[in-house]
Amino acid sequence: MDLRVLNYFLTVAREKTISRAAEVLHLSQPTLSKQLKDLEIELGVELFKRGNREITLTEDGVYLQNRGQEILSLVDVTTANLQKNKVIGGEITIGGGETQSFQFISVILNDLLKNYPDLSIRLYSGNADDVMEKIDKGLLDFGLVIDPVKKQKYEYLRLPMKDRWGIIVNRNHPLATSNQITPEDLLNQSLLISNQSLVDNQLAEWLGGNLSNYHIAGTYNLLFNASLLAKEGNLVILSIDGIINTQQSDLIFIPFSPPLTVSINLIWKKNQVFSNASTLFLKNLLQENN
Repeated sequence: MDLRVLNYFLTVAREKTISRAAEVLHLSQPTLSKQLKDLEIELGVELFKRGNREITLTEDGVYLQNRGQEILSLVDVTTANLQKNKVIGGEITIGGGETQSFQFISVILNDLLKNYPDLSIRLYSGNADDVMEKIDKGLLDFGLVIDPVKKQKYEYLRLPMKDRWGIIVNRNHPLATSNQITPEDLLNQSLLISNQSLVDNQLAEWLGGNLSNYHIAGTYNLLFNASLLAKEGNLVILSIDGIINTQQSDLIFIPFSPPLTVSINLIWKKNQVFSNASTLFLKNLLQENN
């Protein structure tokens, strides 16, 4: 597939009409229409439903749009890193869940940004499943993931700190006066838990081996929106500490008893060939971690 034609397709998908896309691309409408028709013939699928005013994507079109954006993003990053090969530059891409441990690598990133003006950082927030999928596709260099996670197929570095689990509730909640939370305290409470794969197993073990004994009102991916639910109601969020600033808010964090802590890992593809910027970042990180 020609990357130029892929860009044509993505422009039409974004603009919704052939005429607007042709103006953006500085092409004639017949030329653009022919390129798109040839693309459909090449792939053997219908990508668009052509209406009176706008076009809509078919299911195959939506799939190509999503993958096409990833492909062009990967091309852009690769090109930028190759063009910066003679200097420390290009882009370092890091994905991760919400954790205070990011402060450890943020010190290294800030030093690199200060010393190498041709370098840039792209951060992606997501849970371990999202991050590992993007690493597998080559869209991220590194991922910051919270145990438990199946990281054996990656190179990984365990960071020198742990996160602790507990609950977040509003300060008017009946549990807010507690100094620590036991599994028994959470019976008959409405709970929100992380939807990250395997986290349920870890929490289930701490809760006594069976989540079905508890009322799971819902799940969350990233914590901020979930914290707003807790702020306005009686939901109890099972979360790690330090993600939400509870010092100047209506929320409070209370740790588990017995304590439940988790390790934080930086992962990357095995046999990965990095840009010089990402290589330098990893070198500095390994030095700091020793």
